[in-house]
Amino acid sequence: MSRVSIFSQNQERFASLKTRVHQKLLSVLNMDAVKAESRQELRREVQSVLEKILREDHLPISMTERNRLAEEILDEVFGLGPLEPLLKDPTISDILVNTHKHVYIERHGKLIETSIRFQNDRHLLHIIEKIVSSVGRRIDESVPLVDARLQDGSRVNAIIPPLAVDGPSLSIRRFGRKVLTNEELLRNQTLTPSIMTFLAACVEARFNMVISGGTGSGKTTFLNCLSRFIPEHERVVTIEDTAELQLQLDDVVRMETRPPNIEGKGAITQRQLLMTALRLRPDRILLGEARGGEALDMLQAMGTGVEGSMTTVHANSPADAFSRLETMVMMAKLDLPSRFIRQQMASVIHLLVQTARLSDGTRKVTHVAEVTGLNDLNIQVRDIFIFDQTGVAEDGRVLGRFQGTMPSAEFMERLRLSGTPVSPEVFDEVVTI
Repeated sequence: MSRVSIFSQNQERFASLKTRVHQKLLSVLNMDAVKAESRQELRREVQSVLEKILREDHLPISMTERNRLAEEILDEVFGLGPLEPLLKDPTISDILVNTHKHVYIERHGKLIETSIRFQNDRHLLHIIEKIVSSVGRRIDESVPLVDARLQDGSRVNAIIPPLAVDGPSLSIRRFGRKVLTNEELLRNQTLTPSIMTFLAACVEARFNMVISGGTGSGKTTFLNCLSRFIPEHERVVTIEDTAELQLQLDDVVRMETRPPNIEGKGAITQRQLLMTALRLRPDRILLGEARGGEALDMLQAMGTGVEGSMTTVHANSPADAFSRLETMVMMAKLDLPSRFIRQQMASVIHLLVQTARLSDGTRKVTHVAEVTGLNDLNIQVRDIFIFDQTGVAEDGRVLGRFQGTMPSAEFMERLRLSGTPVSPEVFDEVVTI
């Protein structure tokens, strides 16, 4: 047989050889002790076992493939196997494993299928178990769904049969890898300098804000962005299902919900944490995402002294955001009439920021809207800034323009009285991209 790699012709034989080397290592080494060794020390052990198997089977394998095989086995021992190359790539924001044969990534806003494969469902399940056990959780038939946060801030969701019909599934949102700075958001044309200037003034003036957007539109990233304008002397409490916010402030109390245990007990909800937060003398509360009855408590906090608070909501338009918030308030099961709920929202929410992920993968602030009041039970909003999409270029880039409109006189007066006046010229800017 030619010295040309047999493994480039038959990946299954490569996987089979890797399995044999791994099993041989398990039989001859104390793996618990091995994990305390350095990667380089274990590499020598792997190469020794590999050389023995290659001699026994008379397999012609190039030095490149020997190194690749050693690296993959080391990744199995020290890391997360086939996922290790993806985890080391800082440009990847999401890793999505649909089945052991289909692994996708999101890079720069685009979903791409990779050539990464697991050997079988059992191999994928082993990696999932390794991930969840590292954070003190378990996954099996009695607990077939796990949502957790890794030590680096990444958010993990794993689901296995019988809930996952086609085999184990895994998603890793690598939020904690790199926090975009405000300058990077400007370079990416997520918003314009004028919008940034205006929102900074609104944060300093303690306007209550809701950030709305669909899945992956950058809501949490933008909440991080706005938090950088909070004065350093203020005390902030954050509440999240999975801690993702990374505030650059000293006086911050971060709280995270807790799921129920195997017996279905011991859960701590966002609503319970909100009640606790109000006892911690916060200047502001940042609620990572309103999802249920805690929306009512957040509105009440905004209207009773904790001004300048912010939250996000999953919605695709400003109108949809208020509809979603109303539905969530009703989930508090206090039988409140719609009129009261809408009056509450119209009086305590000052500004709504809508984000979106466009067809080319870019993220944009598409609306910055002032809440002006209630008319015939309908919440009235007035666009201050919008992104108007005008077309799509031949290369797939979304084309459009950011443009502004002067807010109401009342809004501008409140900014002035708060000591953060904004020049009318800010709203004249038109930026075409």
